Amino acid sequence: MSGEKPGPRTAAGGDAAAPASSGAPMSLRERKKQLTYQAVSDAAIALFLERGFDQVSVAEIAAAADISKPTLFRYFPAKEDLALHRFADHEDESARVVAGRAEGESPLDALRRHYLDGLERRDPVTGLCDVPQVLAFHRLLYGTPSLVARLFAYQSRAEAALARALGDRATDRLAAGQIVAVLRILSLENWQRISEGRSADQVYADAVEAAEQGFVQLRSGLEG
Repeated sequence: MSGEKPGPRTAAGGDAAAPASSGAPMSLRERKKQLTYQAVSDAAIALFLERGFDQVSVAEIAAAADISKPTLFRYFPAKEDLALHRFADHEDESARVVAGRAEGESPLDALRRHYLDGLERRDPVTGLCDVPQVLAFHRLLYGTPSLVARLFAYQSRAEAALARALGDRATDRLAAGQIVAVLRILSLENWQRISEGRSADQVYADAVEAAEQGFVQLRSGLEG
């Protein structure tokens, strides 16, 4: 369902050495582990972008990353996870926004503020990013059925984390499902507009309007 105006850490490479969810400083061992995750994922994505996801074998990825296949599978249980590692630190992003909101701010207001801020920063997760590497990664992601299917598992975990942050009652789980769906659809529509040839700056105003409408609908309900 977490970036600066590019050199994007989520969709096209970069500084995911420290997961966004970590509150305390990492130990040297943990930092080395995260750097390994990043290096292996980067090697895999470079191959995927060059030749296509289905044309690259796990053995080739292991060789490119200079590790053995058993070691690779200790880090990434499935080939799809090599590409989707860059979404891992976003799984609990909405939950963190809710948990860290200002006193007196409602969960929905906090999530709206955070998403609009992401649009302004052209965060790749919002789909509103026209950096060539990001576009290439998104084409790979949305053009590979197995990656799309795996992405839904990440989004399911994001939904569960948000539900817990909201209180984990039945109504909270319903709300989390609706919120995650709205954010996913908004971001996908932003990417689709950009993939058709428009720039992020050209799409920005429409993206903000759609986001505002989405949050109004979340707040008022389908018949509001």
